[in-house]
Amino acid sequence: WQGTFLMMYVMNKDIRYPMAPERYLVERMRKETQDVFTFELRCADDKDKGFQFAPGQFNMLYIFGKGEVPISISGSPSDTGVIVHTVRVVGKVTDAMSRVRRGDVIGVRGPFGRPWPVEEAKGSDVVLVAGGIGLAPLRPTLYHILSQREKYGKIILLYGARVPGDLLYKREIEQWRGRFDLYVDVTVNSAAQDWKGNVGVVTSLISRAQFDPFHTVVMMCGPEIMMRFTLKEFQGMGISDEKIFLSMERNMKCGIGLCGHCQYGPTFICKDGPVFSYADIKHIFGKREI
Repeated sequence: WQGTFLMMYVMNKDIRYPMAPERYLVERMRKETQDVFTFELRCADDKDKGFQFAPGQFNMLYIFGKGEVPISISGSPSDTGVIVHTVRVVGKVTDAMSRVRRGDVIGVRGPFGRPWPVEEAKGSDVVLVAGGIGLAPLRPTLYHILSQREKYGKIILLYGARVPGDLLYKREIEQWRGRFDLYVDVTVNSAAQDWKGNVGVVTSLISRAQFDPFHTVVMMCGPEIMMRFTLKEFQGMGISDEKIFLSMERNMKCGIGLCGHCQYGPTFICKDGPVFSYADIKHIFGKREI
């Protein structure tokens, strides 16, 4: 299968070989937390080349000599000139990625995956729930919704982290909080006395937000245990399983459903997800060893 596509790719440059990364230059690098960083990439071979994606999709990022990892795209879908990724250091590839500098080259394959249902959510209230680095995959959704603000009802962002130092995009969160057309609430599990915000799990924020549960779409991303308890809260409010969406990023290796590492029951997370409605996966969600 790979050999056939590679031969087609070599013979016809107009055919895109899905396993061949394109070269992208690191244009900017910013540290978010102690182990999380954000960088911007621009095509190395054509600086004017645009990159289009839908909120919730991901790229496979390749560090030469180290390997590749799936990383959600965390920038604005309307800014096609650069690709933005927020990455946590969790292994040898992401550790090497954290050491790149401006002008270094990274391989990029993508975008891949099923996006958030931003079109289906038009006309409804939208509640975004993020835990830790789970805000990164939801950030493009918020950008997209705010760019078409009049097409949606109430927009609510509920964000939780382990400690204040783990919060992402602090300056941007303060800007969002200053908007009259967006409700933002943030909490941490534990904090020192100098922390002036909420302390508690992210589910504690749900009852304080005002939205119509019968006309609401929920999108959430974070640790699985967080999503499990958050699900119960929304179900208890009457939100249907078809209106609750989760990002199930895990174990992805190829991005195109070839290797089988991310098989999740009868589906492959990389090509059938990473975004799923809870109605589609509730028969296997939370089951051990799946």
